[in-house]
Amino acid sequence: MSRVTTLPELVPVLSAGRHRNPRKGACFMELASFLAGERWSDHPACTHPLLASLARLVNDSLGDADRGRLVMLIPDVVGLTGSDLDLDLAIATRAAAAALPVAPATRQSVLAVGLLTAQRLAAGRPGVRDLVDDLCGAAFAAVPEAHAWAERYARGAVVSERTYRRQTAPHTVAYAVEGIAVACVPDVADRLVHLLEEVVADVAGRVGRPQHEASTPVLPSGGQVRAVSAGR
Repeated sequence: MSRVTTLPELVPVLSAGRHRNPRKGACFMELASFLAGERWSDHPACTHPLLASLARLVNDSLGDADRGRLVMLIPDVVGLTGSDLDLDLAIATRAAAAALPVAPATRQSVLAVGLLTAQRLAAGRPGVRDLVDDLCGAAFAAVPEAHAWAERYARGAVVSERTYRRQTAPHTVAYAVEGIAVACVPDVADRLVHLLEEVVADVAGRVGRPQHEASTPVLPSGGQVRAVSAGR
């Protein structure tokens, strides 16, 4: 049965950037830290670091009119963490695969290298290999020129698991969200929200916690979370 978490009467506004306290507003991960009972922070321990990074980037990339669409996902990320490299591979690959077909050409090369690197690391990991291969295959088919460039650029390159976790995966996620945010498509906000939804669902399945078991917040009367902008 799902647990119900009641937010305080004065819910911090969901806004971009880092905030010193709830009176100044709150970003996605700061509200997650609150729901988890942790110290107020946009880097709480309750969520996988790469998933938290994706959530912050999506939060900050959405406009005021769309940021409130994320609020019902916040309880779902509480407790989604783990040390398995498969999580980093799944998160980064989903992000890059979503971005590659629509990102500007100047960003496609980096995204393609990120996907190729993930594919090589995932080759010996049956738990995530099929997902990575499927996502990379679809993305590369949409932009074959970027795939060809990545193959030439990264020929013979080997990235360690440590380097992938610390550098490659975070950079791939950052480039992916930025690539979607500046894409010349009419549904940027929908793509960003859908990406975060997909990643949260995937990570929840991989750590053995279906999304319906996550806490569900009860909003104050009216059920609205206002969105205002603020620099991180």
